[in-house]
Amino acid sequence: MTTSSLLTAKKATRHDGALAFFVDQKPALSTFRDDVLTGLSASPRAIAPKYFYDERGSELFDQICQTPEYYPTRTELGLLETYGADIARAVGPSSLVIEYGAGSSLKIRRLLEALDRPAGYVAVDISRDYLHGQMAALAADMPDISVGAICADFTKGFDLPPEIQPLGDRKLGFLPGSTIGNFTPAEARALLERSTRLLGKGGQFLIGVDLKKPKHILDSAYDDDGGVTAQFNLNLLTRMQTELGAELNAEGFDHVAFYNGEKGRVEMHLAARGPQTIRLEGHAFAFADGERIHTESSYKYDADAFIEMAQQAGFTARGLWTDDNSLFSLHLLEVAG
Repeated sequence: MTTSSLLTAKKATRHDGALAFFVDQKPALSTFRDDVLTGLSASPRAIAPKYFYDERGSELFDQICQTPEYYPTRTELGLLETYGADIARAVGPSSLVIEYGAGSSLKIRRLLEALDRPAGYVAVDISRDYLHGQMAALAADMPDISVGAICADFTKGFDLPPEIQPLGDRKLGFLPGSTIGNFTPAEARALLERSTRLLGKGGQFLIGVDLKKPKHILDSAYDDDGGVTAQFNLNLLTRMQTELGAELNAEGFDHVAFYNGEKGRVEMHLAARGPQTIRLEGHAFAFADGERIHTESSYKYDADAFIEMAQQAGFTARGLWTDDNSLFSLHLLEVAG
């Protein structure tokens, strides 16, 4: 961790009061700009889904989770409720929980309530203001648990601050939702491999994995009738305008989402409605009618295939919980060796 990050952590501890620490490792704005320029120059054009998550994007995702079409959140919450005691027994007591891509605190509250005397909780998320608000509220509601936060891009790796040392060495990673599906299988395996080093020998990882299912269920989940997912996708263009100064017509693009059965993933795109141009940093990117920017992939797995990938990355499977309709799964892994 850099000296500036440590200073941020110390200052934030005094300022926040309820939080054990708040460390800012968020990438510079130039990273967002460079990634957008690279993505718009590529063929096919693509921008990483992590850039959905400014404060507005995080709020919109919370709304998506409440739509009737989006089954992953309510199904995963049901699994945590139904099998919380079983998960707690498998995990054991006094774990330090480290959540990747924390977002809303809804799921972690349920997990922390189920676990046996958790040693503490560290939230990692890229949306600084949203993260701060969520974790301050969590710390106030759960005063017996030490709550810290790291604003960072977990997809690139992050550093654990020295403030966690008194909380013990038994680490439990937590990656809920279908977040692991936003990575290609190769990227997902690389994330798992990095996590074996972060969590250490005997460390555990509880991961939500969305399962393969009929196309009509997936198509509806990512293109709800209320248009909330469309707003979420289009908010990326708003971020480009407000944060990067991009010149574009946000109303000139449509949200497109569908399940690609050949690749085993849901795809989200922004499709030009008629000819469009995006101007940024002296570059002009012309779009023909219907031309797309690929903004997200969400891979779906068979449970056995995911376990095999986790084992190749250095984990041992310790638990698997699924709902009655086989929509979603929770996997408990342990660092092997």
